[in-house]
Amino acid sequence: MLRWKRQEGNPLDVLFLDIELWQMTGIEAGSFIRNRLEDRRLQIVYISGKASYAWSLFKTQPLDFLVKPIRQEQVDEVLDLAVKILGRNETKFAYQSGRDYYYIPYGDIRYFVSEGRKIRIVTTQGEKEFYGKLRELEKTLPKDFLKIHQSYLVHTLFVARYAYEEVELTDGTILSISKKYRKQVRERLLRGGEEI
Repeated sequence: MLRWKRQEGNPLDVLFLDIELWQMTGIEAGSFIRNRLEDRRLQIVYISGKASYAWSLFKTQPLDFLVKPIRQEQVDEVLDLAVKILGRNETKFAYQSGRDYYYIPYGDIRYFVSEGRKIRIVTTQGEKEFYGKLRELEKTLPKDFLKIHQSYLVHTLFVARYAYEEVELTDGTILSISKKYRKQVRERLLRGGEEI
């Protein structure tokens, strides 16, 4: 049984997780963190003596995969990348609805969907909407957001499964990838953190 204790106000940011553990695998531990605890913010870095594990890690959205023996430069690079990502997830998306202005942390936004003249924001806390155009919005978003369809901009942090014609998000939502975007989506998702 995996025991997980997190102090309030002092959450973990980065977890270096060995794949070969005693009672369960690191992949199972990562899956527990992502799916049972619903923690997408924590940056997981897997460690193993075998490079063959790399493909089986995709569902748990690791930040990186390091093969033993690990050099200090590799750890430094991973930590630098984690700081950038964590900082970006704390910045906020601003939008106007009526006369009011609202702010949502980018790290809470699952995806944007265009519906006529409105854009719906699907977040971890619910849904909001405002008037706008997706192509204009795309220019203002961080690189973590990926256009998969003329109507969808998805936050790659929440992609749990990729298939040629669709992506499945961590909440089970399935969104189709239009033909026009399939090649670039595949390249971006398989490259992972390199483009960040």
